[in-house]
Amino acid sequence: MKNNRQAGFSLIELLIVVAIIGIIAAIAIPNLLASRRAANEGSAQSSLRTIHSAQGTYQATVGAGNYGTRALLGGENLIDQQLTAGSKSGYTFEITPTNLVAGTSPAVFFATAVPQVTGPIMGTGTRRFGVATDGTMHGDSAALTPYATEALVMAAPNLGN
Repeated sequence: MKNNRQAGFSLIELLIVVAIIGIIAAIAIPNLLASRRAANEGSAQSSLRTIHSAQGTYQATVGAGNYGTRALLGGENLIDQQLTAGSKSGYTFEITPTNLVAGTSPAVFFATAVPQVTGPIMGTGTRRFGVATDGTMHGDSAALTPYATEALVMAAPNLGN
């Protein structure tokens, strides 16, 4: 007598395995994306520290007392090519120097980092950051808007007062 029994998995067993994989993915993927955003934010902060340090070097050497733009800092090899281009690790960087005016105002600068994509799923960051001449790192959760006039106040809070 022949046994025609077929070995394998039943449909129910396969559905249970697929459901378990789906549950694990639903838990793991948001944590993975949050980790990526946190890493991008850490990179943005580190890049702003690099820009601040590069500005000090530029001002003391070739800047003649003034601070440089991204292009000038990159031209002197004080920042890497990605920062010179203005985009790194999901953030857009801007540097705005204000030149020294003899007898009236010192040279100042501010640099900002704004996420390129905001959103809960594929966002590259949830906070924007800025650093000014004094070296204090600023950050807030208004990632949808770039720094504008508040960066001027951050760069030189006592000018014009």
